[in-house]
Amino acid sequence: MEKIDIGKKVEKYRKAKGISIRELARLAEITPSMLSQIERGLANPSIQTLKMLAKSLDVPTFSFLIEEINTVDLVVRSSHRKKMIIENLSYELVSPDFTGNLATAIMNFPPNTVSSEKQLEHKGEEVAFVLEGKIKVFLDDKEYILEPGDSVKIPAQIKHKWENNFNENAAILFSVTPPAF
Repeated sequence: MEKIDIGKKVEKYRKAKGISIRELARLAEITPSMLSQIERGLANPSIQTLKMLAKSLDVPTFSFLIEEINTVDLVVRSSHRKKMIIENLSYELVSPDFTGNLATAIMNFPPNTVSSEKQLEHKGEEVAFVLEGKIKVFLDDKEYILEPGDSVKIPAQIKHKWENNFNENAAILFSVTPPAF
């Protein structure tokens, strides 16, 4: 875990509001010298000072304590997707990983394959979009044939399975929340 730089966050919020160090120090009831030291990482504010800074900047106190997101980790190049093969099916992870509340992947189905022998259910809800080919989806006791551009929402705990009994590959983009296979 990276060190959280509270001072840089205070400075960022202060500058975004167009407030001088002297003005923010006055509002937060600390000296300009102390605020300068906090912003430069030379002093750590007390919880009370953090609360006063947050109130003066009109931001939640916890916003100073949240780790910065490294945006480079949010980009997934198509040539660098994580891939997983389970029996005849392959999955390409479109989202960077399984952290957070949502995962998105492309499920590739060769002809004459099924996702499982029987219908399965899971705690996450899912939305799937057919990118190419045709695919049959079983939802409880009903079956549907989906073609490119069609989509389906699969609520949590609904028994389902996928089947490609056609002569062409099928590719399905799907998102699951919470992330689970």
